[in-house]
Amino acid sequence: MTMAETTRIARSVAELRACVSAWRRAGETVGVVPTMGALHRGHISLVEAARAACRRTIATIFVNPKQFGPREDFSRYPRQEEADRALLSAAGCDLLFAPPLGEMYPEGFATTVSLAGITDRWEGEARPGHFAGVATVVTKLLLQAMADKAFFGEKDYQQLRCVKRMVRDLDIPCEIVGCPTVREADGLAMSSRNVYLTPAERRVAPALHRTITALAAAARAGRSIAAETDAGRSALLAAGFAGVDYLAVVDAETLAPLAALDRPGRVLAAARLGAVRLIDNVAA
Repeated sequence: MTMAETTRIARSVAELRACVSAWRRAGETVGVVPTMGALHRGHISLVEAARAACRRTIATIFVNPKQFGPREDFSRYPRQEEADRALLSAAGCDLLFAPPLGEMYPEGFATTVSLAGITDRWEGEARPGHFAGVATVVTKLLLQAMADKAFFGEKDYQQLRCVKRMVRDLDIPCEIVGCPTVREADGLAMSSRNVYLTPAERRVAPALHRTITALAAAARAGRSIAAETDAGRSALLAAGFAGVDYLAVVDAETLAPLAALDRPGRVLAAARLGAVRLIDNVAA
């Protein structure tokens, strides 16, 4: 596909599989980038990674109701398919899979994929049922597309670890590729929900990245993780955040909390700023 071409759209699993089957017969490799739309440079970086690794690239857009809690923003989540398709076309994406709700969850749908252990804390505790919704829809998308590789951003780090575990446990024949978080110039992780920030909140938001970066540096220096975590929480509240759902140094693979950085670690954080809940993470 050339950059000038418009990305083709498939609305059904049958259309998606017909396209992938044709590519397979031609001996072409396939990469998939699952998204919920409202695309930004972070998503496009995943498309670029897929294009670099595979001959053909699929992006999916499906706002998945099963991963939203009862008080979350499913109805408000930004939907802008025309703009998203234009971004994908400019990035050289070959196919957009944008199914309607009934195609993904037809009448009588009764199956849920869930994980234990790795989902018990952090986002799993703050958003009950969230990861069952993620695991179910990602399993369906991977089986529908049957791609060689799937690309996910490290910004949603717990999600990435869950998808990797799920694919391994269920023997799904797709390599999961984690890609670096894309940030604004001031450090704020790009997110579709950033559009909800007021100008004043947007000025405060970069404090989250500064705080987790400082906590990671303190952990690497051997300082008390407990004390530095408490200091980080205080710093976020002082900066203007309404609350901190969690701030922790964890094992980079299992996500279990660490009292000392004696293995590869990750700093995870979720904090509320006005009506917006921001999450972020960095390596420790």
